[in-house]
Amino acid sequence: MVNLSESRALKTCYLGLGGNLSNELGTPSEHIAKAIASLSAHPQIEQVRASSLYASKPMGPQDQPDFINAVVELQTSLSAQQLLEVCQHLEQQAQRVRLRRWGERSLDVDVLLYGDENVSTRTLTVPHPGIKLRNFVLIPLAELNAKLVIQGELITDLAPTNDWTGLTRLDDNPS
Repeated sequence: MVNLSESRALKTCYLGLGGNLSNELGTPSEHIAKAIASLSAHPQIEQVRASSLYASKPMGPQDQPDFINAVVELQTSLSAQQLLEVCQHLEQQAQRVRLRRWGERSLDVDVLLYGDENVSTRTLTVPHPGIKLRNFVLIPLAELNAKLVIQGELITDLAPTNDWTGLTRLDDNPS
């Protein structure tokens, strides 16, 4: 049997995790912690590191609870599409229901960066289209890697990285 991590180089990837609805499976913080544990246990994912948890105001409709967010750094031999499928499976495990655009959800898992690659398919765009605009993504990303370059720009030079409006750091690590 071929070891996939030997046949395909490992990519450093970043995932954004967030949620604002509790259900019978847990709170948003618990959904994020379970997702991180599942990523850590995946046979083609290594070196999983999570940022602190952050509370943020909703980006879309304001008639919903605040979100809990984190970013995860990992190494994987999965393709970008396979990593997206893992993310969607994590959302299903948390019983995510899509009610409305930018609406409430138990868990949202986005592929933010897949190495230094640009990916554009019907189902996946990487770097994530909103990555440079969202402090609830950039601040935890910078916590994990302050030297990260996104589309030619150092993360600490991006204005939202220094804008804590609507954002509160909750703890040191969700895992």
